[in-house]
Amino acid sequence: MENQKRPLWTRDSSVLLGGFFVTIILIVYIWRPLAEEALSYVDWSGPWWLYMDWLLLGIFFFMSIAIVARANLKVDLPIVFIGLCGGLAIESWGTQTNLWHYYTAERPPLWIIPAWPIASLSIDRIARVLNSTVEQVCKRFNPTIPRSLFSALYWLTFIPFLFLTLVFVFPTFDKAYTWLSLTLCVLLVFTPTDYRFAFLTFIAGAGLGYFLELWGTTRECWTYYTLQKPPLFAVLAHGMAAVAFWRTGLLMNFFWGRIKGGIRLPSLS
Repeated sequence: MENQKRPLWTRDSSVLLGGFFVTIILIVYIWRPLAEEALSYVDWSGPWWLYMDWLLLGIFFFMSIAIVARANLKVDLPIVFIGLCGGLAIESWGTQTNLWHYYTAERPPLWIIPAWPIASLSIDRIARVLNSTVEQVCKRFNPTIPRSLFSALYWLTFIPFLFLTLVFVFPTFDKAYTWLSLTLCVLLVFTPTDYRFAFLTFIAGAGLGYFLELWGTTRECWTYYTLQKPPLFAVLAHGMAAVAFWRTGLLMNFFWGRIKGGIRLPSLS
């Protein structure tokens, strides 16, 4: 909860915001043909605002605000690292097994990987706000109810998600990538460390994931084999990924503490 006491704008906020914009500029520069193609759909000689992608701009604006709020590089850099590695693993699994594909036919496209740590930072901020709000509510009302309540919400959320996952990835049961992903999901679900924060992280990830998936699938930037725009699994999978990243941070915190006893990685439990 130490991070909640930090001011909304810190010195680290400037660093994160600068890194965010540098990343965007590099993506646009390196993959310039993609940017030029996107801008070609805008009629700059007429009512250009009718052609602007306001959903993308809204997501961009929200994540820009979210990642700089109460920034703390000592906590945020591990989230960025985990988001990069985890995003690469997820995109490799999905594109290599043909669960989804990108319009550029890359498997996976490197230009999408930086979006994962940015989304991870945004989800971290959302989860912290949700966690703080729940704590305030608990203090005002009966503090003994939430533990059993969130335990029930946890199982009512994650068990159906596992069944949904089995149905969605069924066509790729012959792929080692899929079995590895399923094993990881099962291990994460059945070894909860904090029912409340795991549930809130899942909700935060799925909430942001809905808008990301809505944009990507309706613009046909990426397409799932079911052709849904977007499929429910894809939205909820962002929540599961967020929980996986958070749990990875806890493990890193544990081992790093054993080795050096120094940097504290993100833990809101």
